[in-house]
Amino acid sequence: MGYARVMSWNRSLAGFAALNGAMAVAVGAFAAHGAGPQVKTLLTTGASYQLAHALLGLACALWSAAPRLAQIGGWMAAVGGLVFCLALSLIGLASLPAMGAVAPVGGVLMIAGWLVVALAVFRSPSVNA
Repeated sequence: MGYARVMSWNRSLAGFAALNGAMAVAVGAFAAHGAGPQVKTLLTTGASYQLAHALLGLACALWSAAPRLAQIGGWMAAVGGLVFCLALSLIGLASLPAMGAVAPVGGVLMIAGWLVVALAVFRSPSVNA
């Protein structure tokens, strides 16, 4: 029996998180090498939050025997990171200040995602190694 058959994981969440991480690196690279000084801060902030929350999504996707609550928290965090980064990017690159009203939606999703994951951790049965 191979290791791949033993480990359970959420393939959709893992794929979404991985694409999210790739986008965060691309946005961060553009911020470092192609963005003007006013836009650089927005892009760097968005990319760093997006990357951190892509990693949380990936961790939840790979958490074997993860409760459904952890999967939901991972999705919330990863989607929140994407929404937050896109909002900041559109503010800076497309001069759409109205996206300032969307960024907090991403922030709330990221915070809620962490809280839901924490709840999943505390509700999971304790395993002594």
